[in-house]
Amino acid sequence: MNLSTKKNIIVGLEIGTTKIIVLIGEILECGIIDIIGFSKHPTQGIKKGNINNLELLTQCINSSIHDAEEMAKCKIYSVYLSISHNEINCQNEIGITPIKSKEITKKDIEKVIKTAKSVKIKNNHNILHIIPQEFSIDDQSGIKNPIGLSGVRMQANVHLITGNKNIKKNIINAIKKCGINVKKTIFTGLASSLSILTEEEKNSGVCLVDMGGETMHVSIHIKGSLYHNVVIPYAGNTVTRDIAYAFSLSFSDAEFIKKKYGYAVADLSMTCKNIEIFNKNGNKIDHCHYQSLTEVIEPRYTELLHLVNNEIINLYDKYNIKKNKYQKISNVILTGGSSKIKHLLKCANKIFQAQIIIKKPCNIPKIPEYLHQPEYATIIGLLQYGKNYQQSSRKKNQSPRFLQYLFNQIKCWLHE
Repeated sequence: MNLSTKKNIIVGLEIGTTKIIVLIGEILECGIIDIIGFSKHPTQGIKKGNINNLELLTQCINSSIHDAEEMAKCKIYSVYLSISHNEINCQNEIGITPIKSKEITKKDIEKVIKTAKSVKIKNNHNILHIIPQEFSIDDQSGIKNPIGLSGVRMQANVHLITGNKNIKKNIINAIKKCGINVKKTIFTGLASSLSILTEEEKNSGVCLVDMGGETMHVSIHIKGSLYHNVVIPYAGNTVTRDIAYAFSLSFSDAEFIKKKYGYAVADLSMTCKNIEIFNKNGNKIDHCHYQSLTEVIEPRYTELLHLVNNEIINLYDKYNIKKNKYQKISNVILTGGSSKIKHLLKCANKIFQAQIIIKKPCNIPKIPEYLHQPEYATIIGLLQYGKNYQQSSRKKNQSPRFLQYLFNQIKCWLHE
């Protein structure tokens, strides 16, 4: 079967620091995404979003694409790409425009958004996403969709996500060498939010932390709107390297031991047991014991979560956000592969003044069991983004009320 015999195909491509994932979905007539292709390969040729070996990375992408095509029995021509690196920035801006017609129209929205994004951004950056937070008309604020309303002046509060345009260009060029077109580039933290967060969580105030291998992506929503994003260049691999150093192990053995025997907080019931620790080949590690392993892991996870908490504190300070029931962060949601460490909730409860939840992707029905894991939050979010983007494009062509759909469904404006 080839692509031409399938109707609504969407493909997500995640090029992370530890893995490359390709996921193929078909949008059924009922609107459900049916997963038909999947592949996962170790990443080579890239480090923290920067390419250090183009040929090697291209080979990895080719292999991943090929395996997903074989499973789906179709040919891939274009993808939705997640992007993440240390040079991702965000800023909240305001645009103001007079209302010249009797009622606010699509053109008025476009004009005020254009005004809001016409600000100075970091050198060598371009805008990845323009995300409306809320609109104000004269003295009325907190408006999500101003179409059809009347007034004298309109203000738009928007969240801009920017990234280094050369890093983005290099990754896209690597994909093009594989004969694949990139439809849209989506910030990894935004993609994860689409698969993990509910509207209720966003409205109540939530901090989503996608804990990967080399980086953590922190996304903070307040009153239903995205206010802050940051890429923290430390994550699970930092813990693995500490284990490898402390016990003179290879990185792969340290990773195996972390996943199988590791705890983020010491468990007294485990301390009393004489647990023998073995590497991935089944060889006993004589000088590594449960208590000494936890003494390496716990302080590092504590440090990682404190970095996240500092982002929350800095956001409150920067925007003078009062910690009341409407504006405080009521939930901290942890996802990503490094959130699977045992007793992470106990560790996080010592740091955050909020409810802690560890979540798997939940916003796409009928996710196959092998994908229903925290480490697949981003790739599943890419399919959700692709579905929403294609539907909003059709709404744009078919109905003048497409903006209402845009705000209610994804609240995401993308500019490249």
